[in-house]
Amino acid sequence: MGRHGGPRPGVRFLVLSLALPALLWTTSCGGTGGAGPGAGGAPGHSARGSAAASASPASDTQLCARIVAYWSRKVLDSGTYGDYQSMGLSNAQYEILRGVVDAARAAERRQGAAAADELIDRRARSACAERYRHGAPSGGPWQ
Repeated sequence: MGRHGGPRPGVRFLVLSLALPALLWTTSCGGTGGAGPGAGGAPGHSARGSAAASASPASDTQLCARIVAYWSRKVLDSGTYGDYQSMGLSNAQYEILRGVVDAARAAERRQGAAAADELIDRRARSACAERYRHGAPSGGPWQ
């Protein structure tokens, strides 16, 4: 708690930085008649049926892939990395992000932005699947 009984300012920022990508993901994929990826959205993204909007929570692998892909695109667009904690990433997720961004930069130079975008999704999914193949890591919350 802060001095005046409220949450510390850094906690408020962390909560917002984690909630915003989740909110953006939910609103872009959840509607049946909206302008999400299945309704003429960004190229390279597959359409999602109504079955994909189930009530079951996302797995650790899916969450990792989503947040790593989100921040990879932000880093690729801005050209600079932020602090992994301000992005809401663990140390291991940040390492995955760095590898994904490095590969995406090379693909963007060779093949263009669309190829880099597809590579980001593919690499984030595969690296996160490898990271969480035996369940959640047990080395602490930063792992």
